[in-house]
Amino acid sequence: MKIAFVSTEIVPFAKTGGLADVSGSLPRELVKLGCNIKLFMPKYFLIDENLHGLKYSWDIGEMPIRINGIIRSVHVHQSKLPDSDIDVYFIDCPHYFHRYRIYTDDFDEDERFILFSKAVIETLQRLQWIPDVVHCNDWQPGLIPLLLKDNYGWDKAFDKTGTLLSIHNIGYQGRFSKSVLNSTEIRSDLFYPDGPVEQDGGVSFMKAGISFSDIINTVSNTYAHEILTAEFGAGLEKVLKQREEDLFGILNGVDYDVWSPETDKHLPFNYSIDDLSGKLKNKKFLLEHFDISFNKDIPLIGIVSRMVLQKGFDIFADAINDLMNLEANWIILGSGEDKFEDLFRRLSNQLPGEVGSYIGYNNELSHLIEAGADMFLMPSRYEPCGLNQIYSLKYGTVPIVRKTGGLADTIKDWDEENYYGFDHGNGFSFYDYTGYALYKTVERAVNTFKHKEVWKKIQTNGMNLDFSWERSAEKYLELYRLAKEKRV
Repeated sequence: MKIAFVSTEIVPFAKTGGLADVSGSLPRELVKLGCNIKLFMPKYFLIDENLHGLKYSWDIGEMPIRINGIIRSVHVHQSKLPDSDIDVYFIDCPHYFHRYRIYTDDFDEDERFILFSKAVIETLQRLQWIPDVVHCNDWQPGLIPLLLKDNYGWDKAFDKTGTLLSIHNIGYQGRFSKSVLNSTEIRSDLFYPDGPVEQDGGVSFMKAGISFSDIINTVSNTYAHEILTAEFGAGLEKVLKQREEDLFGILNGVDYDVWSPETDKHLPFNYSIDDLSGKLKNKKFLLEHFDISFNKDIPLIGIVSRMVLQKGFDIFADAINDLMNLEANWIILGSGEDKFEDLFRRLSNQLPGEVGSYIGYNNELSHLIEAGADMFLMPSRYEPCGLNQIYSLKYGTVPIVRKTGGLADTIKDWDEENYYGFDHGNGFSFYDYTGYALYKTVERAVNTFKHKEVWKKIQTNGMNLDFSWERSAEKYLELYRLAKEKRV
C-alpha cells in the first residue's frame, strides 16, 4: 500500500513535541509491514541541509503555487529518513518557512500551511506517484482532504486516494479568519454556521480535516471517547459526533532503540530488569548534579514537561505546600508559561537540597531523569496519549498520573488492582482534577515506596510491558485499508 505521510515535524529534522517522534518512528514500522511510504514536511530555516543530506529535486523543479492571489515559487528538496530507504520530501518556500521557529504567531500563519498543503498535492502530481492514502497529522495539513476532493478534484488520478486525519491534540485547531476562503480558493458555499469548515465565525483547518477525511483517528482509545464530549472536545465535539463511526483511537508507540535503560547512550550507567543496580547509581549521579544529598530510602520524583495549564500545573500549585512536606526529593525539567517557570525557580531556591529545577530544554537530562527518578509525575488536565509515562515504565520509574486520555490507557493503579485481587498495577492514578487528589496520590506512592518488595513488583510490572510501534503500526494499516475502501 502506498502512503503519503504528511507532518510538519519529523525526527531528526525538526521537533517541538511528540508529533515529531511519531512521524519519525511510525513510517519505519509501516515499511516493515509492506507499505511504500513517502514523507512530506516543510523545509524550515533551522534544518541543517548538510547534516541531513538534502538535495534539490531537479525532477520536480519549480512549482508556482497561488496563495491569496499571489504566485509563490516553491521548490522541493529530498533526503532519506536516517537508517532507512524512506524518501522525505521538503517543501521549500523561503517566504513562508525561512523563519526562526517552526510555528509562529505571524499574521500569515494560515498561508504558510495552505501553501504546504497545496505543495504536497502538486509534488505528488509531478512525481506521478499517486498514494492509496494520504495520512495528515494535526491541523496544519488539515485542508488536504478538502483540497483533494474539491480544488484538485479535476485530477482523476486521486479519485481512489483515501485520506486519514490523525488528531494528536484537539486543543490546537488552526483557527483563522474567514479570509482563508480567499487565500485557499475554497468554495464560499462550504462556509456557513456549523458548516464543514466554519468554527465560531472563522475557518478551522482541523474541522475541515474532520469533515472531509475518510477516516479519523486520535492517539489513544480513551481520548477518542473523551473528545466526543464538551469537556474535552474543545468546541469540535459536535462535528466529531457526526463522524463517530469513522473515529478510532490508536495508542502511540515508543522507539525502544532510543528509550531503553539497557542501551540509552545518555546514561552514565545502563541497567536492565534483571539488574536494577545501575538505576540507583543514576539516581545518585542525578542528585549530585543538583546538589541534593543521596538517600536510597527517600524517593526522587521527576517531572519533564511543558509548563502549561494542560499539564496540570495549576493543581500542582494548589497542593504545593502539602507536596513539599512529603519526605521526597524533586527534580523538574521544562519550560512554558512564566508563572509556572517562576514557581519552580522559587521552589529550588527556597528548598535547596530537596528540589532541583532546570528551566529550558535538555534532551540528555530528560533521559537521566527518566532513569534516575523513582517516580514520574504527570497530573495532566487532559493528555491525548503521553509518552513520558511509557518511557518511565521501561525505566522502572513508577508513573503517578491523572486518569485521562493515554494516561488512563497505559497506567494501572497499584491499589485499585490489589483491591480487585490483581497484582498487575504499574503506577498510581487519580480521577478528580484537584490539588487534594493529586497530593493524596503522591502520598500513597511515597508510602508504598517504603515497602521495597512491593515497589520492585510495581517496577517490574511496568518494565515487562511492550509499547513498541509494531502493534500500533498494524492498527494504522487497518485504518488505511478502511480509508481506501471508502474511495473504491
